[in-house]
Amino acid sequence: MRLLSFEGEGGPRVGAALGDSVVDLAAALAALGGDAAAIPGDMTAFLARGEAATVAAARALAFAARGENAALRRPLSSVTLLAPVPRPGKILGIGRNYGAHAKEVGGPVQEIPRIFFKPATAVAPPGALTRIPDAVRKPDWEAEIGVVIGRPARAVREADALRHVAGYTLLDDVSAREFQFDVQPPQTSFAKGMDGFCPMGPWIVTPEEAGEPWDLQIRCWLNGELVQEGNTRDLIFPVTALIAHLSRYMTLEPGDVIATGTPAGSGAFRDPPRWLRSGDRLRIECPRIGVLEHGIA
Repeated sequence: MRLLSFEGEGGPRVGAALGDSVVDLAAALAALGGDAAAIPGDMTAFLARGEAATVAAARALAFAARGENAALRRPLSSVTLLAPVPRPGKILGIGRNYGAHAKEVGGPVQEIPRIFFKPATAVAPPGALTRIPDAVRKPDWEAEIGVVIGRPARAVREADALRHVAGYTLLDDVSAREFQFDVQPPQTSFAKGMDGFCPMGPWIVTPEEAGEPWDLQIRCWLNGELVQEGNTRDLIFPVTALIAHLSRYMTLEPGDVIATGTPAGSGAFRDPPRWLRSGDRLRIECPRIGVLEHGIA
């Protein structure tokens, strides 16, 4: 499934993409004769209900897909998408996790993942315009694949890690590089945690559709120019290792997002450096996940 959050008449709703259409899963379940309350409108609450909610959503989606139930589908272009998890409990970023990116940055080989945090207030929906604070002079982009947690994870073994994954999404880890590189001590989480600095979406692709995360291609275009291209085969710490490592120290909860790192090619490491400007458009794509687009205000 491609699970998504969208703006409904009474607030956020959990839906699923069906081709170029969107299905309101609670409404479809009710039309099927089920209990609409089984699918809450908040994605974090939906994920917290575990397998029961997922099974109910699959039943609702299959029902809506029938030819005679076209009224349960609406054009994707007619709804306002939210970030798939509008208010994650925590966003855990992984720095320098692609081999090619680590090489362009330089420095010693990392023995453990490099962690930073982005707050929920950094999250922005697909199509959003990211507003760069006036005082920021070095705004940068980083295309990333996000792992959305579906089951609580504490002290998880790598062999069991994927059982805790709800699915995969895309995000842009926008960064104010002067706070990351030009001040001492570095303020990485602050540099990456400003309002709107985490556009996310367009949806969560569940593992049975996305497949295992060992071979996911990711590309980023800036104003139509291909600026980043990578594959999760190049991850220094793969998804299973990240979940095992993080869960050794903290509980990962449903709706938490792990930003797995960015390939080579972001603006700070170009010659000369290239910073985001008002009017820029970014397009991040993974064939097995989808396309996330957003702009710079």
